[in-house]
Amino acid sequence: MMNGFSGYSVAERLMRYVQIDTQSDPLSSSFPSTIKQKNLSQLLVQELHALQVADAHTDEYGYVYATIPANTNKPIPVICFCAHIDTAPDCSGTNIKPLLHKSYSGHPIVLPDDSTIILDPNEDAYLKQHIGKDIITASGLTLLGADDKAGVAIIMNLVEYLMQNPSIPHGTIKILFTPDEEVGRGTNQLNLQKLGADFAYTLDGGELGTFEDETFSANGFTIHIEGVIAHPGYAKDKMVNALKVAAAIVNQLPKTILAPEVTEKKQGFVHPVRIEGLAEKATIEFIIRDFETAKLAEHQECIKQIALTVLDQFPGAKISFAEVEQYRNMKAIIEQYPFIGSFAEEAYNKCGLTFIKEPIRGGTDGSRLSFLGLPCPNIFTGMQAIHSKKEWVGVADMERAVDVLVQLVQVWEEKGVNLTK
Repeated sequence: MMNGFSGYSVAERLMRYVQIDTQSDPLSSSFPSTIKQKNLSQLLVQELHALQVADAHTDEYGYVYATIPANTNKPIPVICFCAHIDTAPDCSGTNIKPLLHKSYSGHPIVLPDDSTIILDPNEDAYLKQHIGKDIITASGLTLLGADDKAGVAIIMNLVEYLMQNPSIPHGTIKILFTPDEEVGRGTNQLNLQKLGADFAYTLDGGELGTFEDETFSANGFTIHIEGVIAHPGYAKDKMVNALKVAAAIVNQLPKTILAPEVTEKKQGFVHPVRIEGLAEKATIEFIIRDFETAKLAEHQECIKQIALTVLDQFPGAKISFAEVEQYRNMKAIIEQYPFIGSFAEEAYNKCGLTFIKEPIRGGTDGSRLSFLGLPCPNIFTGMQAIHSKKEWVGVADMERAVDVLVQLVQVWEEKGVNLTK
């Protein structure tokens, strides 16, 4: 296991990075959505310079670009390793206090700042696989931010290892850290020409040994509701409250199908994520997800029909609909380049890991990167219970991810000659 660096261990890196608040904001119109994300970008550039990565820099948008030059003469593709620096808006990312639990006992862990937040191996079976190993949690008031600072730490330790071990053969390697992935904008201002990569891997996955080359396809969908306003003291037979229309629509949504809380595996869903407004006007925002892109339209039609049926109960109210494409299932692109996965599988096997290919019930920067011309599947980091106060990560999983990347760059150097898109 390649964890004995002269600098920071992967665990130390993660625990440093998560203490920098980088929570993104879906309501912001700026890029990045929160300026504080740049604080981590600047630190990462400083660390990359300290590791003698000469071209490392961050731009006005908070992206971090860096290059590890090739040490082979073989004409092989340029590969990129990518992770995102922001944390999810679902749960507070302010004043994160990471806790290292050495040699986990296997008993429930009561987090110290909120005794109601308990990591219980009877509820999270993956914890049982870390008995006797070190794990990292937050303190109970925040998420941890291993999503995706575990990925950032893993990539940074790869950089350190390769810079300190120039005898390991590899082609040109690009490093990319992105802001705003959690709000679906991680590639909005990315300069792919400057990045200059041919293929990529995100480090944004979960359990040890998993490899993800398939994501949801995703749309955003909004219902705009216009009520009829009147003074509430004189509203009889006049007022039509837009908030009540919105509530009635949400109440009629499917409860036993097409909801996140009752779906799994390859099942899609519709999910209301925000209701805003006043008695006069209101909006309901949804996210629509499915592995089959064509089914997004079917799910949206289901919502439309519910809304129109509800509207019959509120004469005078009006509704309109809007949709926006968010990302598409990256499998359509990645399956055109099967060697991306086969090279990864060989690297996993060299590390003694079982290669577990599975779909992501979500998306990554890799979804958009793939459709922008940079095929980009996803490699594990170990992160668990993401976007919640119960988030945790196994240190051994992160260390094994570093091992995989070290092997992966060598597989590309050995077998990547003459590969093209």
